[in-house]
Amino acid sequence: MDWLSRLFEMMPVRGRLDLRCSYGAPWRIEQGPGEANEIPYHAVLAGSAMLDDPAGGRPLLLEAGDILLLPRNPRHVMHDGSGAAPLKARNRASLNFTISENPGSDARLDLLCGHFSIAPPHDRLLRNYLPPVLIVRAGAQAGERDTAGQLAGLVALMRGETADDQLGGRAMLNALSTAMFALVLRLASETGDAPRGLLALAGHPRLAPVVAAMFNAPARAWTLPELAQLANMSRATLARQFQEKVGRSPSELLTDIRMTLATNELRKSSLSTGAVAEAVGYLSEAAFQRAFKSHMGITPAQWRKSAQTPATIDELELAKSAEAASGVENT
Repeated sequence: MDWLSRLFEMMPVRGRLDLRCSYGAPWRIEQGPGEANEIPYHAVLAGSAMLDDPAGGRPLLLEAGDILLLPRNPRHVMHDGSGAAPLKARNRASLNFTISENPGSDARLDLLCGHFSIAPPHDRLLRNYLPPVLIVRAGAQAGERDTAGQLAGLVALMRGETADDQLGGRAMLNALSTAMFALVLRLASETGDAPRGLLALAGHPRLAPVVAAMFNAPARAWTLPELAQLANMSRATLARQFQEKVGRSPSELLTDIRMTLATNELRKSSLSTGAVAEAVGYLSEAAFQRAFKSHMGITPAQWRKSAQTPATIDELELAKSAEAASGVENT
């Protein structure tokens, strides 16, 4: 199985369309941050938009066919770039989504806005390995059979679904949003200048086999020499490439994959902690317990209980705080 399919198998993603915006200049959109486990997206159907860089850099231009993801889920601002006071926008509810529009007539923007939801704690893995701002281009120049063309066709389907309220429209739009997430990551990994993170690793022809091997066989006791051999690199070169492209070592990525699988397995009440430890590649339950608590901030037992209740994110944070306090008292 390819690494991206394996990633979505490990951490299911649900997409949702929230708004279709139709604005004439001058206009301004302020959004976020959303829920902690959400990644907002914007797909430009027509017109153009300026995104104020959430990190404080230069504004970024978005044009028709561009799709923007903000994995860190920041507050973000988009506008027409004129600097003029925006016209007031009004929202009206349709059967399956909300339409936001203003009375402007010049340089109209047509924009789909939505978000992807990833169940905690899996959202952490994506945030750690995706860039804070991800833009892919799926404009008119895309070929029908390449990924950009597939993505453009999918967005066109979404555009059609939002043209009128149709039977099953919300289900269709959400399913198409979910598929869009996979296509955006596929396209980003195929570009020659794939952004820093997991996409840069997977898009590198010699590093891609290493990523695929760890996703497909995380329980294997991989050594750095074995992984380096898969990449046809020296150990030092492999370690340096990982640091340059993702800021982490191969062993750290492997641990993140294992912990993601472990949180899934602990939801199954029939499996003992020892069985979960073995399933994700740990020779002893004690070693797994230490690794899990270091990675998650709580013990496997606490995670299992919270996952089966289920607990809120606040409750998980309280459990982590209690563990930290206990550690301080015991030192």
